[in-house]
Amino acid sequence: MAPYESDDATGAARDEDLPTGRRKAARYVVPVAVVGVAAATIGLVPALADSGDPDLPKITAQQLIDKIAKSDVQQLSGTVKVSTDLGLPDLGGLESGLASGAAGGGDGSSADPRSKLTELVSGTHTLRVATDGPDRQKLSLLESGSEYSLIHDGKDVWGYDSKSNEVHHSATAGSAGRHRAEQPPATPKDFADEALKAVDDTTSVTVDGTAQVAGRDAYKLLIKPRQSGTTVGAISIAVDAKTGMPLKFTLTPRSGGAAVLDAGFTQVSFARPATSTFDFTPPKGAKVTEEKEGGKGKAPEHAPKGGEDLAKGLSGATVLGKGWTSVAGFDTGSKGGVPSGDQGGALGGFLGSLGDQVSGKFGKGTVFSTRLVNALITDDGKVYAGAVTKDALVKAANAGK
Repeated sequence: MAPYESDDATGAARDEDLPTGRRKAARYVVPVAVVGVAAATIGLVPALADSGDPDLPKITAQQLIDKIAKSDVQQLSGTVKVSTDLGLPDLGGLESGLASGAAGGGDGSSADPRSKLTELVSGTHTLRVATDGPDRQKLSLLESGSEYSLIHDGKDVWGYDSKSNEVHHSATAGSAGRHRAEQPPATPKDFADEALKAVDDTTSVTVDGTAQVAGRDAYKLLIKPRQSGTTVGAISIAVDAKTGMPLKFTLTPRSGGAAVLDAGFTQVSFARPATSTFDFTPPKGAKVTEEKEGGKGKAPEHAPKGGEDLAKGLSGATVLGKGWTSVAGFDTGSKGGVPSGDQGGALGGFLGSLGDQVSGKFGKGTVFSTRLVNALITDDGKVYAGAVTKDALVKAANAGK
């Protein structure tokens, strides 16, 4: 179905609801979430093909955004397929390890959610999710012959890896906020919440017809950057017509081809899950790691407000530029840039082969590119990253010099 309207003014109207700092840097959060740092993904086949265009009452883009904002689904259960295709080379799991380190690492337990859930950074994964209010959630990552579960029940947060028979447990007064902080985005709603922070006057927002997702009627919200220089082509969000909850999220790159990120429900129910869903007792013989309060992964005193807060935490990072072409820049304090083959041996040569050498007013450096997020590492130890092109990174580096 054709879009209901162009809605050119919708971005500006939405922009009034967001603090300036949050608007300016939200584009940094969106790509970071995709690679599993704030936190995640279609590869070859959509997670769930649309199964018809239901005939629904017309709605404006602003009305649909408001419907999402007012959605208050407290109970649900379902299955989600999450697929990422960043175009990364096969690094034997190294990309997940890098994402884990950037996200705060973990305590060495294979059941620690800060490291385990970064697997969503690549490939296609099936998740089972269940929610019963703010104090009870469960997310299970289904793997071949094994399962990883993250269970939040009151003050307890349990992570269980059936493959290694390891358990990670934390129990603090701030468990609810911590649970969300430790869990990378995984559901369509998680991704939609981040994407909607990016809507402002540099964005076109339209209603792009209707669809059926997981057997439910939905409107399709289409978000497209107006700026050149960004690698983001479009974001499509299928919104449940009855509840206003996002059912599917798809991000396609400006370069075309398969989506970089696709997360969609293949089955969903809004009935209250059984209480037993959230019960957990460590299996006999399991290795249990208790996280000490004040140790690694201690819950922050307040949740980050957006990309700018995240950027400030990265060695005094700043946000350069505006809108979808904004770039996060920070100083690593490490001089010499990416090691060459002579300097870094085989690893240095390998890393060098993945990047493109560039130069400008900032000096010299190496650009590492994916289909969405690109990063420039300069020879004097600075890093510039964002969902922008190589030329935009060089421009940002020149401006930040």
